[in-house]
Amino acid sequence: MSVNYGSKRVVSGAHYGLRDWLAQRVTAALMALFTIAVLVQVIFTSGPLGYEGWAGIFAAQWMKVLTFVVIVALLYHVWVGMRDIWMDYIKPVGVRLVLHVFTLVWLVGCAGWAFSVLWRL
Repeated sequence: MSVNYGSKRVVSGAHYGLRDWLAQRVTAALMALFTIAVLVQVIFTSGPLGYEGWAGIFAAQWMKVLTFVVIVALLYHVWVGMRDIWMDYIKPVGVRLVLHVFTLVWLVGCAGWAFSVLWRL
């Protein structure tokens, strides 16, 4: 005999939970590893670390590509976090849409700026 304690719960929402949780952890781990790698290079650089030293660290093509990959990971990390904040705390759909579009445009602009800075060195 089955007991019915109420109506079946209807699950709604975007269903991003596990994917976003995993994306936040993977991008955070990637950024942490990159930070450690840069710190190791800075620690083992002899002499004062001025513009030339920093430019030297990021001069190699592999380092530029790795840095840009980490920047893209950072931007995705930010997007997931900001999207969740907008979805959780901004109830008017129009305002939320404007904030989503603004956030995306801002992050794409940041990616373009980072690309131009990296390949200008």
